Amino acid sequence: MENEPTAELIRAQLRRLRLKAELSQEEFGKLVHFSNSQVSAVELGQRPLDRFFLKRADEVLGTGGLLTSLLKLAERDGQPSWFRPWLEAERQAQQLRTYQPTLVPGLLQTENYARAMIRTDDLISDDEVERRLGVRLDRQSILSSQDHPKYIAVVEESVLRRADEAFRGLMAEQITHLIECSERPHIDIHIVPTQVTMHVGLVGPFALARSIDGGWVGHLENQLGGVVVDNDEDVATLLSRWESVRSEALPRQQSAELMKEVMSSWS
Repeated sequence: MENEPTAELIRAQLRRLRLKAELSQEEFGKLVHFSNSQVSAVELGQRPLDRFFLKRADEVLGTGGLLTSLLKLAERDGQPSWFRPWLEAERQAQQLRTYQPTLVPGLLQTENYARAMIRTDDLISDDEVERRLGVRLDRQSILSSQDHPKYIAVVEESVLRRADEAFRGLMAEQITHLIECSERPHIDIHIVPTQVTMHVGLVGPFALARSIDGGWVGHLENQLGGVVVDNDEDVATLLSRWESVRSEALPRQQSAELMKEVMSSWS
């Protein structure tokens, strides 16, 4: 959900900038390819803030990206309380480690893969799907920022092969993206081959973030949310389990070769 005070600020700024440009709602709507009633609904808070709408508004009004930047802030502040501490640790990390037994890690997901995964929850609306997708894609920007962290991901081979005919193209695109990511010097992707049947990581996914002062924070996900782990004993346990999981995975180059082999099966 959006952070309401920030969302109200965005609506107020949108209306102020539109009036400053001496545009009626109808005139403005034509420029951003929305109807008069849709523009009115956005300004009155009767319609959720839309990323595409605000991007077009920024372009038409020459704001330098103000409205979309405010939307990112609203989305960040509107995250569930349990997730905010991890988002902060993730943004400030010098190194990130993640293990995923069932999914491609969020920071490595393509837009199509992420949307398909979010849509598996049939209790959320299409608008909420797109909002969550935008937040996830925004999080990925840390991997291309100037002060990007070292990112190491361990993924089960079965994750790469989990799809039916309807998702063949989607998986080919996703694995191609993983291969491209793995070629960047600050991103390591290691695959646990299917021959490794039992290991401690299968208990569940987890992530670790190392801050600039050398301290570690962990994050555990479950069906209802997640929890940040920051006490020394639990962090030490997760670091030990990370070493165990990492030791089961293939080296970087062999992992890339396996991903290429799997991708060819989806092409």
